Amino acid sequence: FAHIPLIHGADGAKLSKRHGAQFALEFREQGILPEALCNYLMRLGWSHGDLEVVGREEAIRLFDIVDVNRGASRMDYAKLLNLNGIYIRQADDDRLAKNVLERLAHRTDLSLGSIAAARVRALMPALKERAKTLVELADSAAFLARVVPLPMEPKAAAALTAEARLLLREVGAALTDTDFSIPAIDAALRSLAERKGLKLGQVAQPLRAALTGSTVSPGIDATLAALGREEALARITAASA
Repeated sequence: FAHIPLIHGADGAKLSKRHGAQFALEFREQGILPEALCNYLMRLGWSHGDLEVVGREEAIRLFDIVDVNRGASRMDYAKLLNLNGIYIRQADDDRLAKNVLERLAHRTDLSLGSIAAARVRALMPALKERAKTLVELADSAAFLARVVPLPMEPKAAAALTAEARLLLREVGAALTDTDFSIPAIDAALRSLAERKGLKLGQVAQPLRAALTGSTVSPGIDATLAALGREEALARITAASA
């Protein structure tokens, strides 16, 4: 038998039932993947060189008692979140989409069904690139299940000026004749921007607000393609009115 050093909280004090400890289910509710938590906890009391991301089977193969730390470890939640983000980016898209839909199921402001599920799955490769937790991932995907007219965040509403609304009408017209593939969408938006003497970002920002109700989203072409022609054009029309 062997003892490993204690785990301390971020404040340096010993973790205990009365100070800083969490139930495993709390980490799940916070959107931490089990394999990320396992990886992080293993690395708190043991290390193998500079290896940070290590699965259970690989850790078993590499483990040697001499690599167990002698001093107490400190729980660093920022590192856990960063590690969780790595595991989210590596995770299977179908698994992530299923988890996101389960987390959104209680939302009464969303219209969840097979169409929304298909949108979430289609955009998952882009959505997961920014998320550090499954909670963040679900929040970033929620716009895909919203109903027109979309609720607007203040910054998004500010982006929809009278001039921007006129531009959105031209965007809608330019997109109508495309096959709504990502290359066709990108080409149509770039052509419109060039014709108007604008940078692509000047077209994309009010368009992003119209499509998502926010100023943050994955690439605008991927977002349009995931929403699909009918829904995307409906959102553009509503925002440009």
